[in-house]
Amino acid sequence: MRKLKNSELKRLSANEYKVADKKPIVVVLDNIRSCNNIGSVFRTSDALLIKKIYLCGITATPPNKDIHKTALDAEKSVSWEYCEKTEVAVEKLKKEGYQVYAIEQVEGSISLPDFNPENSKLAVIFGNEVKGVKQSVVDLCHGSIEIPQFGTKHSFNISVSAGIVLWDIFNKISNENS
Repeated sequence: MRKLKNSELKRLSANEYKVADKKPIVVVLDNIRSCNNIGSVFRTSDALLIKKIYLCGITATPPNKDIHKTALDAEKSVSWEYCEKTEVAVEKLKKEGYQVYAIEQVEGSISLPDFNPENSKLAVIFGNEVKGVKQSVVDLCHGSIEIPQFGTKHSFNISVSAGIVLWDIFNKISNENS
């Protein structure tokens, strides 16, 4: 077994990425403190052809050297928009026909393995590293998705949560369309 060189991976250039068909998935970051987490979400979003990221509240925006450290230029390829209030971004997405789901542990949440994206346009909200998605934002969502966990801790790091959720939804949408 030989490790592949970057030139063998047949990745899109930044310009090709910008015009490529994206998955109808939007990520909303609700008051994320860590620029490393933000950069990681950009990188995951790039890898999975996510349509757009909304950076809300205290969430830092590019250009930012700490975001760049983990995004590795994905902050230049993935479309993003800043919105001071997460609630405004959610209302905008709902008006555009998106089904909006908080990634949060709430009463009546849907376990990620059981989640079936029925609408072709989907927005997922990831919350603050300590406080999660604000209740006022949860209240505006169509529902909540919860990642099953089996240990003593009750949450994943936001970048890990984004990787798990976005990969799962990407696969479900891709399999649905094939």
